[in-house]
Amino acid sequence: MQDLQGRTVVVTGGGSGIGQASALAFARAGANVVVADLDAGRCEAVAAEAEELGVGALGSPTDVRSDDDFARLRDATLDAFGRVDVVMNNVGVLAAGLPLNIPIEEWVRVLDTNLLSYVRSNLVFLPLLIEQGSGHVVNTASTAGLYPYNYDRMPYGASKGAVVALTESMALYLRPQGVGVTLLCPGPTATNVIEQIAFHGEMGPVKSPDLPIMDAAELGDLVVQAVRDDTFLLIPHGEAVHDILVRKATDPEGFMDAQVAWIQET
Repeated sequence: MQDLQGRTVVVTGGGSGIGQASALAFARAGANVVVADLDAGRCEAVAAEAEELGVGALGSPTDVRSDDDFARLRDATLDAFGRVDVVMNNVGVLAAGLPLNIPIEEWVRVLDTNLLSYVRSNLVFLPLLIEQGSGHVVNTASTAGLYPYNYDRMPYGASKGAVVALTESMALYLRPQGVGVTLLCPGPTATNVIEQIAFHGEMGPVKSPDLPIMDAAELGDLVVQAVRDDTFLLIPHGEAVHDILVRKATDPEGFMDAQVAWIQET
């Protein structure tokens, strides 16, 4: 899908952060964008910004934990633009605290938002892409789904690890049918994700991957290029994360020992 001019792109979590940056990057590439977000004001604002770039845009308030909202999102997209070409599933909430302090209700909230929303998206959008024999799906996971570097945000890491497995299986199914799949695994990125964190009880040592913080706008451009190139695995932090994954794969016991020691340094 080298030419995105006139294509239609749906982005969940498009009101801020990586979703906003990606929606605007697709708009700069000439695509019409549908910005879905729980915050109506934010998705309308991003849609207005996209329109200023000369493309069609629609803000669609969406609760990704609702089957009905996803059906409305699909219908609104088809009513406005007549087709769907790219779907970017890009939401993430966090529950923070020691493992024994995070209640089951928070696990349910995080998994429902971060994982099952992608399943809901598949149910409404994949039939359209498969029928037309073309299109692309981008699923945002995280480096937290590729290797462990903390234990105080366990529901988030578990949900993003599940997104990794889900997306790998989706590629096996969709690529032979002409539908591309990209697994986006960003590391530290300047977003407003802290707004989505629910804290529970005592906190352990706060550890994040030893990687530079990326600008969301730069990441959005990488997403657009990945769709154009039909790239499966997009790791914006590149070789640094690749080297970590090689160590994990070649010496899993040594890798885990090293991660435990690193955590205990704090």
